[in-house]
Amino acid sequence: MTTAATDHRETAAHFTELVRGTTDWSAPAPVPDWTARDVVRHLIEWLTSFVRSGSGITLPAGPSVDTDPVAAWESHAAAVQALLDDPASADVMFTNQHTGSMPLPDAIAMFYTSDVFLHSWDLARATGQDERLDPDRCAAMFTGMLPMDAVLRTSGQYGPRVDVPDDADPQTKLLAFIGRDPR
Repeated sequence: MTTAATDHRETAAHFTELVRGTTDWSAPAPVPDWTARDVVRHLIEWLTSFVRSGSGITLPAGPSVDTDPVAAWESHAAAVQALLDDPASADVMFTNQHTGSMPLPDAIAMFYTSDVFLHSWDLARATGQDERLDPDRCAAMFTGMLPMDAVLRTSGQYGPRVDVPDDADPQTKLLAFIGRDPR
């Protein structure tokens, strides 16, 4: 069984490779009005606020994404990993009006680590790097998100679904589901 710490370690390592491989931080990302830098900024800023508001834990601040996006990401990923590796985090409850209460590592895995996985494609696409995502994880995420389509659409976190053929591969189906045009 994969733990939240293991999942984050592996997912963040892949994203870190993409961050380190980025040479143009102003490259447009597939998310409208975002650049490669904005993808990294989003992941750092929203999780920091999410964790603080739902658990009272403040992640340590790292370098500015504007000054050094690589160092900012590496510092952030290390802080999240340290939190997940700490056995005491399993006893911290995360509470949010939209999600209810759950152990903090579960909340991070469900909402954040999955977001890092998805945004890996955005950063890779923006920067001309390898865009391939794990097909099994894509299939599992797509299957898990499909029954929540209406709720996810009204959250404002996903764009309109893009039409793709029924026989599309799992990555294409997942990306289209969250509003990305994989073509």
